[in-house]
Amino acid sequence: MVGVKHLRPFDDKVFDAGFVYISAYDIWVDPNHAAALAARVPTNVRSKLDDEQRRSLILGRTGRDWPLHETVSAIDRRDECTPDRWIPRHPHLIRLSGRHPFNCETPLQDLVQKGFITPTSLHFVRNHGAVPNLSWDTHMLSVTGLVDKPTRFTMADLVTKFDQVTVSATLVCVGNRRKEQNLVKKTKGFSWGASAVGTGKWTGVRLRDLLQKCYAHSYQAGARHVHLNGMEREVPLGKMGCYGTSVPLCSANNAANDIIIAYKHNGKVLTPDHGYPVRVIIPGGIGARMIKWLSEIVVSSTETDNWYHLNDNKILPAGVDEERADKEGFWLNPDFAINELSIQSIITSPAHGELVQIAASPSTTYTVKGYAYSGGGRKVITVELSLDGGNTWLISRITRGEEPSEYGKHWCWVFWEVQVPLMSLFAAVELRCRAVDSSNNAQPEK
Repeated sequence: MVGVKHLRPFDDKVFDAGFVYISAYDIWVDPNHAAALAARVPTNVRSKLDDEQRRSLILGRTGRDWPLHETVSAIDRRDECTPDRWIPRHPHLIRLSGRHPFNCETPLQDLVQKGFITPTSLHFVRNHGAVPNLSWDTHMLSVTGLVDKPTRFTMADLVTKFDQVTVSATLVCVGNRRKEQNLVKKTKGFSWGASAVGTGKWTGVRLRDLLQKCYAHSYQAGARHVHLNGMEREVPLGKMGCYGTSVPLCSANNAANDIIIAYKHNGKVLTPDHGYPVRVIIPGGIGARMIKWLSEIVVSSTETDNWYHLNDNKILPAGVDEERADKEGFWLNPDFAINELSIQSIITSPAHGELVQIAASPSTTYTVKGYAYSGGGRKVITVELSLDGGNTWLISRITRGEEPSEYGKHWCWVFWEVQVPLMSLFAAVELRCRAVDSSNNAQPEK
């Protein structure tokens, strides 16, 4: 029977049982467990709740809006005739692929105004099909292949039998800003704006800990790759309709990479659109490698042959179009796969269509703002702004919301700003920004 026997102090403010959270900010209960949990919360915990929180506990909904979530409870009318009609979604999200499947981003100004951590309900979503309706109590994660101890883990196993770690990381769809690319030359994929990005606090267990628990074989014994697979019948293409990818075993075992199997997002259980009950987080990598609704981990001697891993998320050589790539087998060449994020920066202020008041004083300035990120844990070291077509550049002031990891990795975006004379802004034909990271990767001129 569902219970709270594992309820224990998580930190000074939060109690955690995997699917019930009670904090100074909020209380959240997975609605699938609300009825069973309500009667079983210990008296010492129940006594800390006010009337509204007690009602929320019984009904399985959020009592107080925590800024990192902006909890949504209503079903959007656009989802009512789709397989996702059971999932509440924020009405302000911009839908990019019609009603279904659900692919969305937040209006850019809303995204940056929320600050360093993106509220869960406003985080971009990339779905290839219907969201699996899974249960915390019955979902299993198997670890098989080249391991001495194949194991199926329950969600309770993940919560109670492994060290829990939290990693702050910026997730980015590899198609971020594709709309601008499509204006220059049509690409494969729909037109993302500049908001296919979000930063969150992801909590779970280390992938390397799971592999060690199952006695995964070593490189010397022939193990080379770790396959990561979602649920079967989730997507329309590929074997058994499964979306999957693989990462090199050396990457999975490298503690500096902070690859985790996550079950919380911003301190609460994952929401359905973000992989409930469990997903992969690969900081510094592209979003396509971070499998949602994770069901299977397979240690293998070969890279996965999953259709989506082979046929999506590649950068082909210049002059190779989709037709030639199909004919000559470019898609199957692992050398062209995109794994880590590239250096990137964008301008968020002035916003598209923003009205800027003309000032009487010639000394009045305007603050141009934006964000930047890079992949692989590389630090963004400079962001520059040009008002004259790239002839001269102004160095921005960068604001960082995180400390580097213990291995010196930088997993999150940064915000930047430059004050410019207002009249210079009015005189500019265009604004350009460019970023450089700690490996001296720089954005191209075009």
